[in-house]
Amino acid sequence: MLIDFFFSLRHAKLPVSVKEYLTMLEALKAGVISPSIDEFYYLSRMALVKDEKHFDKFDQTFAAYFKGVENLVDWKSDIPLDWLQKTLERELSAEEKAKIEAMGGLDKLMERLKQLLEEQKEKHEGGNKWIGTGGTSPFGHGGYNPEGIRIGGPSKGNRTAIKVWEARAYKDYDDQVELGTRNIKVALRRLRRFAREGAETELDLDDTIHATAANAGLLDIKLRPERHNKVKVLMLLDVGGSMDDHIKRVEELFSATKTEFKHLEYYYFHNCVYDYVWKNNRRRHAEKIATWDLIHKYSSDYKVIFVGDATMSPYEILQPGGSVEYNNPEAGAVWLNRLIEQFPRFVWLNPEPEGLWQYRQSVTVISQIMKSRMYPVTLNGLEQAMRVLSK
Repeated sequence: MLIDFFFSLRHAKLPVSVKEYLTMLEALKAGVISPSIDEFYYLSRMALVKDEKHFDKFDQTFAAYFKGVENLVDWKSDIPLDWLQKTLERELSAEEKAKIEAMGGLDKLMERLKQLLEEQKEKHEGGNKWIGTGGTSPFGHGGYNPEGIRIGGPSKGNRTAIKVWEARAYKDYDDQVELGTRNIKVALRRLRRFAREGAETELDLDDTIHATAANAGLLDIKLRPERHNKVKVLMLLDVGGSMDDHIKRVEELFSATKTEFKHLEYYYFHNCVYDYVWKNNRRRHAEKIATWDLIHKYSSDYKVIFVGDATMSPYEILQPGGSVEYNNPEAGAVWLNRLIEQFPRFVWLNPEPEGLWQYRQSVTVISQIMKSRMYPVTLNGLEQAMRVLSK
């Protein structure tokens, strides 16, 4: 029975060895635990798992083997089921979408919208010309066009709009999320560099013992500053739109980062960084912070972590006025280059499954700007990113 359990762990890609398995059997033979499934769980985990980053995978494999939990996670798969369901929910066929052509670029699209706003007098549904719903026109909502402007309603899920004509409300990421953050913390610890700073508030036990002995046994208490992680991190977080699919994962990352780094500053942006960012999403229109202020305020020893799925129209990165929300005077690429020039230690963390990156033109563009320092929000991806930042 237990040999099958061992092979189940190996099948789940856990790095368990024969020597560790034999150690567990020796403990069982010595009777160190009572005949209890709970006690066996702790014994087997202690004997077989040598790195806490594997605890979650061990827990799921243990439950599947001993408690009859079905549908064990396929560890080789990066694409969740809801991605496939969203694809099937689209009503237009591939042939119909293939017939829909772009209108020649952002400038022509804006000119055409201005013309329609002057000519259109009534509501339209379906169709391919007027501002309406459910059609293939570049203007409106609820339909499909590869380079449209969404007006007056929610996205149908295609997320191909290059501008959005509506006031959208975003939520701040929750930095108190704890579930699932343990393994992320383990990966982030590669970036720690400790130093003793501040007032003398911590007992120095070794120095106290030596000083007391040198003082003929009279107690001589010695204090020292507390040890703190002196690494300084500036985190820029994409929020809203397609990032809504990744809220849980990004909240876990955000929460773990706030725990691990005392010197952490964070700001929000949408899709791409432009001339301003913000701290509070509910007041983002009233309390803007100039990106120039970030560049001038923080020293170059800050390590910058961009967090975003980099999924947008290439216009939003490469062209002035490309933002979906306002007419930005300079292209997003200009601001990204300014940031990485000021902060030479930087990475981009992408919560979207890495297998989908090749299908997103904007991901390729951002990755090139980031000098290929784009990593997935997985344990392996985080460890690679922390190695880059620690150099």
